[in-house]
Amino acid sequence: MQSRLDFYKANPNAIKALLALEERIGKSSLEKSLTELVRLRASQINGCAFCVDMHTTDARKGGETERRLATVVAWRETPFFTDRERAALEWTEAVTLVSDGHVSDAVWEVVKPHFSEEELVDLTLLVNAINSWNRFAIAFRKMPA
Repeated sequence: MQSRLDFYKANPNAIKALLALEERIGKSSLEKSLTELVRLRASQINGCAFCVDMHTTDARKGGETERRLATVVAWRETPFFTDRERAALEWTEAVTLVSDGHVSDAVWEVVKPHFSEEELVDLTLLVNAINSWNRFAIAFRKMPA
């Protein structure tokens, strides 16, 4: 498979808009390890090879264990994640798969105790940002290096 176009070069202003989202996320109180788990899980759901590779690499650099990285795809069946991480992964799946049934009250009740209101907005921004990056990478066939 070949890349279709370099979207960074084709429209730098569009990418600047996405990078502004990333800047806000970087200033949030969300833990770096949690943000990488969220990015990885959304990228797995969306089937974005470039982003799965990048966020697995970034998570490793941040000290994430191989065991946890290998089981993000099956996080419900493992004891390796904190309640806060589980809540974030639940939210990530619901927001990423919003067309499959919206974000249910049950998911909201799981997530709400683990995050402040500001963090919930930042977490949702994070999920939306990675879904946008996934869609750019998939549409234009960005290949892992």
